[in-house]
Amino acid sequence: MASVDLVGLTVLALLSEKERHPYEMQTLIRQRRKDYAAGSPRSLYRAVERLERAGMIEKAETARAGNRPERTAYRITPEGFESLQDRLGELVSVPLPEHPAFTAAVGLLARLPAEVAGAALRTRTVLLEGQIAEMEAQRTGLERHLHRLLLLELEYLLELRRAELAWVRRLADDIATGALAWDADAVRVDPDLLIRSRKEGPAMS
Repeated sequence: MASVDLVGLTVLALLSEKERHPYEMQTLIRQRRKDYAAGSPRSLYRAVERLERAGMIEKAETARAGNRPERTAYRITPEGFESLQDRLGELVSVPLPEHPAFTAAVGLLARLPAEVAGAALRTRTVLLEGQIAEMEAQRTGLERHLHRLLLLELEYLLELRRAELAWVRRLADDIATGALAWDADAVRVDPDLLIRSRKEGPAMS
């Protein structure tokens, strides 16, 4: 079965609700704040074409309203519904390796002077606080109109931001108080030791 990317997965999910045409799907993606899939309309149309070629969706009807261009509605096929179920189950159950830029930067943080690293972390806390406040306001507004099931993505992202804020604050405090000794030489570990530690994994208590 062909692999389905996140835009394609969103198309399958929307079509599992009812038949829709691409313009309606694009509107719903924006309304439901599926930011990962809210790129250019061309991306969505390409996803629709790929899914149709793969036999996961099919044309349901083509209609014209007044002087507007014709719009083709699509429906999900049994193969598409099976792919949706399988891919969603996989993404939810299996933690995949992700490498955000911040994770990479934290791993290289010792290359900065302690005061510069601490100041950067303090700046990040201020920005995170602003993002969290904005996300909380969004959720409060959306909760009046949408079921919680449609807000789980925002809820999850909000929890991630809160956890990140708490950790960044602790790290900045540890640098400021000296609880984290800032020794750039400490990261110059024997490569063989690093290789062995990765093979052995964390010590079990």
